[in-house]
Amino acid sequence: MAQQTPGFPPAAASDPMAERLAELHRRREEALRAGGVEAVKRQHEAGKGTARERVEKMMDPGSFVETYLFVDHQGTEFGMPQKKAPADGVVTGYGRVDGRPVFVAAQDFTVMGGSLGMVHSKKICDTMDMAAKVGAPFVALCDSAGARVQEGVEGLSGYGNIFYRNTLYSGVVPQVSAIMGPCAGGAVYSPAITDFTLMVDRTAQMFITGPAVIKSVTGEEVTMEDLGGARVHATVSGNCDFFARDEEECIALIRELLGYLPSNNLDDPPVVETGDDPGRMDPELSRLVPADAKKAYDMREVIRRIVDGGAMLEVKEGFAPNILTILARLGGRSVGIIANQPLASAGVLDVNASDKAARFIRTCDAFSIPLLNLVDVPGYMPGVAQEQMGIIRHGAKMLFAYSEATVPKITVVLRKAYGGAYIAMCSKDLGADQVFAWPTAEIAVMGPEGAVDVVFKKEIQSSKEPAKMRQAKIEDYRARFANPYYAASRKHIDAVIEPPETRPRVIQALEVLRTKRETRPKKKHGNIPL
Repeated sequence: MAQQTPGFPPAAASDPMAERLAELHRRREEALRAGGVEAVKRQHEAGKGTARERVEKMMDPGSFVETYLFVDHQGTEFGMPQKKAPADGVVTGYGRVDGRPVFVAAQDFTVMGGSLGMVHSKKICDTMDMAAKVGAPFVALCDSAGARVQEGVEGLSGYGNIFYRNTLYSGVVPQVSAIMGPCAGGAVYSPAITDFTLMVDRTAQMFITGPAVIKSVTGEEVTMEDLGGARVHATVSGNCDFFARDEEECIALIRELLGYLPSNNLDDPPVVETGDDPGRMDPELSRLVPADAKKAYDMREVIRRIVDGGAMLEVKEGFAPNILTILARLGGRSVGIIANQPLASAGVLDVNASDKAARFIRTCDAFSIPLLNLVDVPGYMPGVAQEQMGIIRHGAKMLFAYSEATVPKITVVLRKAYGGAYIAMCSKDLGADQVFAWPTAEIAVMGPEGAVDVVFKKEIQSSKEPAKMRQAKIEDYRARFANPYYAASRKHIDAVIEPPETRPRVIQALEVLRTKRETRPKKKHGNIPL
């Protein structure tokens, strides 16, 4: 029997648990190194954070829990068995944003360019499934070279599975996509299906086919930025809802956006104590909007004076500027605002404005966010181009969206509300619950000048003083129809209000409509004119 040396502790026996823990730590550190020091360095030099850095910034400090850390690819071709892909190039998990649960999938460009293979896709799909089960938002941070060529059809199948879940959970939990790097080919369709898409200037691109393919097929030469950069999608295509100057701003926008949304379609949006008196009046509104319907003004300033603390989050700010789609709060509760913008094309409705508004209306309706419509619209944009682009079909989307929406709908007519555009901006006929009008409101089939030229054309032409008669007819038409009282007398308007009392009247209406219940005919789904 071995003798113990006096004054020394017994020899340490092998500790199986310590060995297992050491193995766990080694594997964890290996997975967390992602693509390695050089790959991380290149990511930083490109002005981009790593996947885990982005997630940690988005989540409340210390709240993120990563899932499926130890997975690897299962590719068997083109030398894949010899390659390691820590976490298979995507960081998944859950955490909290402002104390509320949020699920996330962040593609890791340092690992095989963030390319999507079978396991990569399964991680994303499992995360989406869990988000839907628990009723929490899902955020995708996209930074990927696309489908993993070495895995062939598995990559394509992976995208299909993601698209299917984007669609299945649409309107169930909020889905947000942030493009923080390249996003090409089939990868672009997941962001297109989600509720909101953000893009980072200069580092983010989205396109179906890249510059090289375009040149070989069509002969056109274009840079990646001009083809599918953040500015292009924020101002021309409309694919981008929020333009961010850098990643810090992008992540801040995600957090701000989630603050306006409920966790799921069965919850109400969060109520925030803003400290702004619901009964606050603003006399400046009477001076801000000119009584002369031909003079422009900034509708954003009207909105700032109405909403809580002047705070608002504008969606698609650079696209179709003639209509504004804004998230804000009234009485501490989220509201979606659709407003004509007189500073841009006099606030007319056109193809892009109709698409922008219809999409926003349906998103708000899906997540129980009431709608406030601020109307100053001269009509639809005339012209051959608009007609041939399908203004009839696109304009019908807005009519469909408003009619389909069952959330509280409040409309305020500030000035012009002419023709079909009056209806399209959520009149009583499309289901507005309450309609208010300022004394400056003009509700008619068309403006006084146009109406007189149609109705009294022959009479004016045969007159000895046509100019004088025309002016007299215009004044008569304006006195009879270019005001809110004729519409109010026919029950198309609930009340004519003073501009300063707009905020308290709208908040009162929203409060009484909080328990609104509206049923529709039973059907599988409607057929929106896409």
